[in-house]
Amino acid sequence: MTAYEPPDAVLDAPYDAVVLAGGAARRLGGADKPGLRVGGRALLDRVLTACADAGTTVVVADPRPTLRPVRWAREDPPGAGPVAALDAGLRHTTADAVVVLSADLPFLEVATVRRLLTALRTSGAEGVLLTDADGRDQPLVAAYRAPALRRELSALTNEHGGLTGLPLRRLTAALDLTRVPDPVASFDCDTWDDLATARARIREHGHVLDEWISAVKDELGIDLDVDTGILLDLARDAAHGVARPAAPLTTFLVGYAAAQGKGGPEAVAEAARKATALALRWADEETSEAPSDAKPDAKADTASGAEPDAPASAPGPDVAG
Repeated sequence: MTAYEPPDAVLDAPYDAVVLAGGAARRLGGADKPGLRVGGRALLDRVLTACADAGTTVVVADPRPTLRPVRWAREDPPGAGPVAALDAGLRHTTADAVVVLSADLPFLEVATVRRLLTALRTSGAEGVLLTDADGRDQPLVAAYRAPALRRELSALTNEHGGLTGLPLRRLTAALDLTRVPDPVASFDCDTWDDLATARARIREHGHVLDEWISAVKDELGIDLDVDTGILLDLARDAAHGVARPAAPLTTFLVGYAAAQGKGGPEAVAEAARKATALALRWADEETSEAPSDAKPDAKADTASGAEPDAPASAPGPDVAG
């Protein structure tokens, strides 16, 4: 039984992350699996985004460019298997809780990592892992208590004289685990068919916009959560009320205005509100009708003090003088 921790304390408690990215990818013909892209982003970068608030992130693989800084480690010898790789990564961590992830999880999200950590910290379990669509354990989408991992890694080393070639189930079998079903977040890309499935899913109507926004934020190096509905409404009103090209230009200007003010989501929302109101006023001018009794020409003449021209008359006969 663990002591009660307030929800905020659970979310704010530090954790470290170990990402295993050095496998041979035999079912992909030896392809560089962490570098394969889903939605324009490398699989490894998608995973690193999900654990971006970790105190220390260790990637067990040969170094490569990544979207955010990480610490690199390598099992000895390289290719010694997942248990040896986990041991190598764990040696660089200090937090009591550690998230252990594979580098081929296209649908892993921040919320998933937080759910695993919350379950770990509010239970007496030594680890919390996801199960896939078939109910199978996924020990590389999990949160563990680091002391428990170190204890069992030490025991396996003593028993086998090393960790090379040992399967992960030899490690997890000795731990007290809690399981959380999640067929989406646990989906991994082991084959080319898996990769095609992942790429197709992010382009489905219900996912494509969120995926695109996440990809753009990663590419630009920004972390800003905004109400996309507000911006979409603004784009619609600018396109319909002004002109279609006004939609992207207006949303750009709204973003620029918010950035100039060094504001967050609230600044974006306020700038969008002002621009939307302007677009609606612009549209109202075009659709409003003049009063039916208005006579613009006569009104203008009267205002200038001139009399309306008299109708031209036919010339009369000359008058002899």
